Amino acid sequence: MERRSFLRDAALVSAGLYELFTSSSGAQTAVVPPGVHVVGSGRDRFGEHRTLGFDTLSFKVGMSDTDGRLFIIEHSNLMHGGPPLHMHPHQEEWFYVMEGEVAFQVGEQRVRLGPGESVLGPRGVPHTFSSVATTPSRMLIAFCPAGEMEMFFREVHDPHMNDPEIWRQYGVELIGPSPFWT
Repeated sequence: MERRSFLRDAALVSAGLYELFTSSSGAQTAVVPPGVHVVGSGRDRFGEHRTLGFDTLSFKVGMSDTDGRLFIIEHSNLMHGGPPLHMHPHQEEWFYVMEGEVAFQVGEQRVRLGPGESVLGPRGVPHTFSSVATTPSRMLIAFCPAGEMEMFFREVHDPHMNDPEIWRQYGVELIGPSPFWT
């Protein structure tokens, strides 16, 4: 990805964080121009409910909002578990922890992040995560470009599904089980 494209799309992510900062600071509700989509705290962009068994999943920015350049989801009620080790050959995946503590493996490196910390899963690098907090964690995940991730989360409801062909049809390579599964 060209640096200019990444910076432009990262700016879109920061615009999506508007809702996070205004809702947590007690700011007044802003007047929203036509065509702007404000997604409230705990809400899904499309008013839908999703779960992967270890969390609740809310779409915050859909592919159609950015012409496929960006897709942002919120994982709330994130418990121990997480997805299998996988990689995205054609997109970056950025993780931002808002509550709790989440362990990540990106390539061979393992890190534990708390509120306000983030990590980038570069394209082509295997990664996975799991909440390691005693209470549920919450985080934002951004995919840049969006690829087929919105359709993946709409259609795949079992995060432990281990058919590599199903993952591949959404542009994701399944590597193996998560090192965080016990």
